[in-house]
Amino acid sequence: MTAQTHEKPSGPGPILLIDGHAFAYRAFFAIRNLASPQGSPTNAIYGFIQMLRRLRERLQPAGCLVLWDGGLSPERVRMLPDYKANRPAMPDDLAAQFDGINRYLDAAGIPWLAREGVEADDLIATLARRFERQGRLTVIASSDKDFMQLVSDAVLLSNPGDKTGELWGRDRVRAKTGVAPAQIVDWLSLIGDSADNIQGVPGIGPKTAASLLGKFDTIDRLYRDVGQVENQRIRTSLVASREIVDRNRRLILLDDAVAIDHLEKLLTDRAADTQRLRALMKEWGFRGLAQLAELSHDQQPDFQFN
Repeated sequence: MTAQTHEKPSGPGPILLIDGHAFAYRAFFAIRNLASPQGSPTNAIYGFIQMLRRLRERLQPAGCLVLWDGGLSPERVRMLPDYKANRPAMPDDLAAQFDGINRYLDAAGIPWLAREGVEADDLIATLARRFERQGRLTVIASSDKDFMQLVSDAVLLSNPGDKTGELWGRDRVRAKTGVAPAQIVDWLSLIGDSADNIQGVPGIGPKTAASLLGKFDTIDRLYRDVGQVENQRIRTSLVASREIVDRNRRLILLDDAVAIDHLEKLLTDRAADTQRLRALMKEWGFRGLAQLAELSHDQQPDFQFN
């Protein structure tokens, strides 16, 4: 059986949720040594604009929202003091460009949101689930594997690292990991997540974890019937790591109930300010993009919340 893929959603355009930091980092490292006429770094700004423009042209979304990290989750840090502590500090030249990216978004009429102490992943999870309950199709643009837990018939992923441009649905997640989206939290809890500095069960890699979940379905059932695990080494490691696995599940499960104040006002349509966009392009030395300024917000967003 071949994995189901999605080239482009049919029907009304999806809601597009952008993992802002993931896009900015990717843009920064993809383009080097680009600066404004004044000498300020602009590579992340330029790459972010281009990535967002291409994605919107391809998906024709009914609405677009950029979500930014507001710092690490205090709850996750309490559970694991070294949570994400292995990540290198943000390069100064990248940090200096976030204000410029938000200036562009404001001028283009594209809403963005950051909440202090709230990770973008949790904001995205909250919005994706709310739109899902409304029967709206949502596309999450990010390479973060944590988002695979959100995939459903109404929530798809657009991975900027996937050159095929396919949207990831249930079958693509299973082809990538060996498990269903509903099992992703348990799967990651067993193998850990080095990107977030989360330790997994010693001796259990992605294939072994997928095999265990294929047999036992969930971690709860796995531990209930752990005596049925045939490999003694794996069985012993699982028993010794029970507390780690339970902690990992709480760390990895995204919070889809973040309180977001004044969301309707945030998502109210704002027309692009073409004059301001052109001024920004001139300030940054983006001559080609200046000609595209009027295309930055050519659709009316269709956000509604119940």
